[in-house]
Amino acid sequence: MATAQDGKIDLLQGTLDVMVLHTLFAMGAQHGYGIARRIEQVSEEQVLLNQGTIYASLVRLQNRGWISAEWGVSDHNRKAKFYAITRTGRKQLAAEAAYHQRLADVMARVLSMTAEKANS
Repeated sequence: MATAQDGKIDLLQGTLDVMVLHTLFAMGAQHGYGIARRIEQVSEEQVLLNQGTIYASLVRLQNRGWISAEWGVSDHNRKAKFYAITRTGRKQLAAEAAYHQRLADVMARVLSMTAEKANS
């Protein structure tokens, strides 16, 4: 988890995959660098992704059949692999998003508890 010193968020396993799936769902086909930068931008730099981290997620998602990949040319006229969410990936995203929303709701309720008096 993140420390108070660095202020950045360490992602739980699987959370990055959901972020990648949703980024592809929302933006359409993107190359790895573009996906990483968009997640960083939307998180207001609370999540910083290195190249190895994002590509490990992309390989995992592609192996599961949740995204597809195709070679193309980037905006800077460089050869790049572009990733797109598949129909199976959209179904998985819906399930994962529902789970994460329930988890966030539970966490919000638990963290909103107030301290009870010791002698109650």
